[in-house]
Amino acid sequence: MDKKLGVGIVGPGWSGGEHIKAYMNNPHSEVVAICGRDESRIKAKMKEVGIEKCAIYTDYEQMLKRDDIDAISICTPNDRHVKEAVMAAQAGKHFLIEKPIALNVEELKELRDATRKAKVKTVVGFVLRWNPLFETIKPLLEDDTIGRVYYGEVDYYHGIGPWYKQFEWNVKKNIGGSSLLSAGCHAVDGLRWFLNDEAVEVTAYSTRSKNPNFEPYEYDPTMVTIIKFKSGIAGKVASSIDCITPYIFNIHLLGDKGTIRNNQLYAPSKMPGQKGFAVIPTILPDSGDVTHHPYLGEIDHFIDCILNDKESFVNVEDGVKTHEICLAAEISAREGRSVKLPLI
Repeated sequence: MDKKLGVGIVGPGWSGGEHIKAYMNNPHSEVVAICGRDESRIKAKMKEVGIEKCAIYTDYEQMLKRDDIDAISICTPNDRHVKEAVMAAQAGKHFLIEKPIALNVEELKELRDATRKAKVKTVVGFVLRWNPLFETIKPLLEDDTIGRVYYGEVDYYHGIGPWYKQFEWNVKKNIGGSSLLSAGCHAVDGLRWFLNDEAVEVTAYSTRSKNPNFEPYEYDPTMVTIIKFKSGIAGKVASSIDCITPYIFNIHLLGDKGTIRNNQLYAPSKMPGQKGFAVIPTILPDSGDVTHHPYLGEIDHFIDCILNDKESFVNVEDGVKTHEICLAAEISAREGRSVKLPLI
């Protein structure tokens, strides 16, 4: 293939910079335009990542009019995601959208409907799907290594305080959203991915630390969510972004033939005579720093879906199901009741 796919980036910040690097690494894509609120910051980002020639925009609508843009990466603050994604879809552009894809049920439905109508390729930024531990666990489950999973826990613990780049806007209810929408949705998505089942009911409880560093949060930054799945599987997601602890992404899956606990495997049916956990030599999700995230795999997948006209396993349709759990958890915690799914 001679012609590369033209890509436009909206939001040249922390994650946007990693998107740019990943597109530059892919032989079939080229970043042709970057849009942001501050032209000087765009130029600084171009210099940082090593782009010498690229169109600069402060008007997203104008950038979308370019015929040489095939795809968009949406890397702006959370409250702008839906509007920018809908605009991209209406312009006929494929898009990769950072999480959360929506902050309420109405927005979620608007985005889903617009994407269905436009028939563009989409990928939701649950980038941990490409983490080596995720890529190790998934085939183990498909190979029946621990049998049928009947209970799963995936937890997200990451103190997002004043020292974190996105803290200033993440604390706001109309931007951060909730503990799950802000960050813990990665854990919800991981649980869905491993269990390969659909949630039917959610019950959640929320609380908060009294540490003064986290006082600015306009929502409870800690939430525990219990999820009932269609087949009868039970799941739990704990999400805390006001904790004082090193980054923890916990995975614990109980099957009727064995157990997976992060990078440890106990599967005596596959390894007769096994007495304790075997350690899997892989890389765990162990940092909230986006430069540690596997964007190369995510972007390569997005480009492959466009070039080969195939749907992503983590497209908007799939992402809606993860976000429905997150939104149902928020309703449950606020109203003190269980919430049935789907919401839309």
